[in-house]
Amino acid sequence: MNQPITAKINEKGHLEIGGCDLVDLAAEFGTPLYVIDEVTLRGKCREYRTAFKNRYDNTLIIYANKALCNTAILKIIEDEGLGADVASGGELYTARKAGCNLKTIYFHGNNKTQKELMEAVDLEIGRIVVDNFDELALLDRLTEKVGKKVDILFRVNPGIEAHTHEFISTGRIDSKFGISRERVAEAIKLANKSKYVNFIGLHAHIGSQIFDVKPFLAELDILCDLSAISPVEEINMGGGLGIDHSGTDEVPTIDQFAEEVVGQFKKSCAQHKLGEPRLILEPGRSIVGNAGVTLYTVGGIKEIPGIRKYVSVDGGLADNPRPILYDANYSALLANKARKPAGEKVTIAGRFCESGDKLIKDIELPRVEVGDILAVLATGAYNYSMASNYNRVGRPAMVLINNGTPTLILKRESYEDLTQNDVVM
Repeated sequence: MNQPITAKINEKGHLEIGGCDLVDLAAEFGTPLYVIDEVTLRGKCREYRTAFKNRYDNTLIIYANKALCNTAILKIIEDEGLGADVASGGELYTARKAGCNLKTIYFHGNNKTQKELMEAVDLEIGRIVVDNFDELALLDRLTEKVGKKVDILFRVNPGIEAHTHEFISTGRIDSKFGISRERVAEAIKLANKSKYVNFIGLHAHIGSQIFDVKPFLAELDILCDLSAISPVEEINMGGGLGIDHSGTDEVPTIDQFAEEVVGQFKKSCAQHKLGEPRLILEPGRSIVGNAGVTLYTVGGIKEIPGIRKYVSVDGGLADNPRPILYDANYSALLANKARKPAGEKVTIAGRFCESGDKLIKDIELPRVEVGDILAVLATGAYNYSMASNYNRVGRPAMVLINNGTPTLILKRESYEDLTQNDVVM
């Protein structure tokens, strides 16, 4: 299911989530509007913790901030007992503002700046995941200069094909991320010579939106094999479990995923005599993706007889660039006609000045009219995070909903917001 778990059709025939009528939300907050269901978000956090901790107690679940990062979301993540995976100084700053436990923050990235590394060192965050030899040398110099120790993991490129879109496949040999398997021993040797850099484990991430568990199992076996080079405290397998965006994707449940992953982890640890290192996972999309819905208002409708019917909405690639970037597929409902049967095939077009700005191609909907409210499902991950101000359009507002109460957690950007950093000549 790709709808929030609280979704239902109310007595008006409107789509309701978290006790809130989505048509009323659109009227109150305007559109486009990002909507996050708190019950679904918290439920996914608890599913992960329960599924893994019940099978292997020495597990830490870390939320991948890049999926959706703002202070309100991270406060919930912290409240649910998850750590934070950050990939920039901005994400680190947001996690700190949200009150996240600094000791369970893991800092990723293939080209962290000197400023970002110093911020992480000064804050004494939990781990820095070192991506390459140049970063190791820079971190060695910085920590020695300030006399502060830092725990690190090395990111390894496992050379695994994860059968996802090439732009979000990160574990193949030809990738900008990570140290090759052949040079891991060299990297560990260099780290062990450092006075302030403390090597404690290995990390890998093979991609995103992956439905097949087998690549994850192969990744774990490789990480455990490499961990036999030098004693490790942690093995971090990253994230990447997919979700049902389209309404038709077959995705393993978190419980099924945990059963296979933990089984492989225990087997590989025993085979390589690793003891019981901490197992770390970094899910993002599979925590927040299905909690999100984006609301749009239908504007112009254009029918090209015998070819296509375009339904234009007041958003598009600037608030969800994934269809144009990855050919991502989404499903949608008319929130104000949720009980009516589908009656026509249309293509949902965005408002932006690109011919490729199509949110959904060839979707079956009830007869669409100007003013209808379109609810695009499973948009919690990588929509706001990747949003832009293309055509100088402000990014949408975001509301968190629970028990019939909507709470504004991100303001809609105004014209003034768009020009505040302009330097007038």
